[in-house]
Amino acid sequence: MTTLAAAASRPARDALRPFLLALAGGLIGLGLLFHEEAVAAVTVWAQSTAYSHCFLVLPIALWLAWDRRELTRGRRPHPTTWPLLAVLPFGLAWFAAERLGLMEGRQLAALGMLEATLVALLGWRLARVQAPALIYLVFLVPFGSYLVPALQRFTAQFIDVGLTLLGIPHYVDSFIIDIPEGTFYVAEACAGLRFLIAAVAFGVLYGFLTYRSVWRRLLFLVASMVVPVIANGFRALGIVVAGHIVGDAQAAAADHIIYGWGFFSVVIVLLALAGLPFREDGTPLAPPAAGADAPPARPARAILVAGLAVLLAALGPAVATALDRGTGAPPALGLPGFAATAECLSLGDPPGAVQHFSCHGTPLAATLRVLPPDASPALLRAARIEITGEREVTDPIVSTLAVPGLTPSRWRLVEVHAPDDMPGKREPDHMTASAVWVDGHPDTGGLAARVRLAWESIAGGGTAPVLVAVTLSPPALGRSDQREQARQIVRRFLQAQAPLIAAIGAATRP
Repeated sequence: MTTLAAAASRPARDALRPFLLALAGGLIGLGLLFHEEAVAAVTVWAQSTAYSHCFLVLPIALWLAWDRRELTRGRRPHPTTWPLLAVLPFGLAWFAAERLGLMEGRQLAALGMLEATLVALLGWRLARVQAPALIYLVFLVPFGSYLVPALQRFTAQFIDVGLTLLGIPHYVDSFIIDIPEGTFYVAEACAGLRFLIAAVAFGVLYGFLTYRSVWRRLLFLVASMVVPVIANGFRALGIVVAGHIVGDAQAAAADHIIYGWGFFSVVIVLLALAGLPFREDGTPLAPPAAGADAPPARPARAILVAGLAVLLAALGPAVATALDRGTGAPPALGLPGFAATAECLSLGDPPGAVQHFSCHGTPLAATLRVLPPDASPALLRAARIEITGEREVTDPIVSTLAVPGLTPSRWRLVEVHAPDDMPGKREPDHMTASAVWVDGHPDTGGLAARVRLAWESIAGGGTAPVLVAVTLSPPALGRSDQREQARQIVRRFLQAQAPLIAAIGAATRP
């Protein structure tokens, strides 16, 4: 009997061999094409606590596929080409995100091409059965950082309303909350993004395991989005109220991240308990629709589908590489250097890319960087990050610096402050105000400048973008009065650079 069973299973294994070979080849090909996206994602997983749960996504997706093994028993993969049509729009989305310098967009588009390849290799019927595992792969992408400013605003407003109802005297300025006992800042780490992303990943998994109805899954997903945001507002309000009660803001805020995870764990448990009365996991999974299985595909078809998927996916990177190779050298615009002031004395650097000043003993570095006319937004973003020193792990404070009497009057301000006892602290405290000129128009880093740069990197015809950045490195930026004093120094220095700013606008105008 054993011999007969083994003999009977041999044809099935032989039929799967080309599919597994094609699957491995397709994954390797896509991995080589989009290795930058994969490396960037894993780096964020390792460095940001908001996405550390992403390390569990692939094992969970594999477990979801294994959990539905009974529904796939006896079904063979049937590679087909028509799902590969989705690779083309995903490839176009990848190219647009690459030109705009949006890594999250590149990662989502690359994942879309991977999903289309898997559907094409599995065939529609088998892919439909394994839809939960395929859907859950979306959490491999560390997306959602664009929600941080909105979450910060919501949390600050929640604290404002809560303190008003409690009768606690306070003053709110953007994300800064002042009470008589001290100052609190709603930083990116306090915005609740890490709680929200983890709760959504939990909500999707809980919905797949507990419910059979699509509507119940969607309702629980909505609850997983709303409840953590409101709960984080109560958590932040509780920290401020605790500071008011104990009379020390710093003592109340100490270790609030660790306490926050404990609070979040309780919220998740309560959310799961609230969903149990509506559970449907006692009902067996519905079998796939009856019908004859597709005839076996030729062994070479799986390899053909995988090769075609990699070929289509390679179109976007090939065009982007060709455009980047054609990028020219930055032109010499003949711009004047930065002017010293009575407060900020020059250290003798000649006009050039970087000039150093001393503002009453505080170092200030002024940077003027001219980029090639066909530079992409990714190149500009890399230059800006290099100057500002902002990193995911430093939790920079990004805001706007108003500079009256200057055009532009609003500059992008990045404040980097890490506690002295922070493990691996490398960057000293510093504050950087920056702006970029594209086709003679100043822009502090919004989407409009990215779109113009992206188009000019493709079509050409633009002028050289110019990045201006002023970095002040005071001894500390931990307190609100220290930050305000540093802002004033940077503001006055920029106001003295009106001749240079005017020359940049004239030189970069088409």
